[in-house]
Amino acid sequence: MKAHTGRHTKDKALLISMAESIGSTLGSIAAKADATQKALSPSHIAETIQRERKNLVRKSKSVARRTSNKAAANLRTHKVAKAARRGGTRSRAAARRAKAKR
Repeated sequence: MKAHTGRHTKDKALLISMAESIGSTLGSIAAKADATQKALSPSHIAETIQRERKNLVRKSKSVARRTSNKAAANLRTHKVAKAARRGGTRSRAAARRAKAKR
């Protein structure tokens, strides 16, 4: 019997070509999937910037709150002191007027 060597080589070449084509396609799909995953997941730098931004906002709000509280406290203190001075002045003046009327 004769061996069909010519046909086997053609089949082998066709299989190799198909395997290369399938491998190439799978490689491009894997590359696209990897690129998509990288695009969807935040990078290390972006996460660091976002964390630092949150810390800065928190600190600035805290400082603003403390500053406004101190300013309000100073204003209250000055108002109380001013009223006390004014009240004391009025009472002295009233006492002088009362003395003068006697």
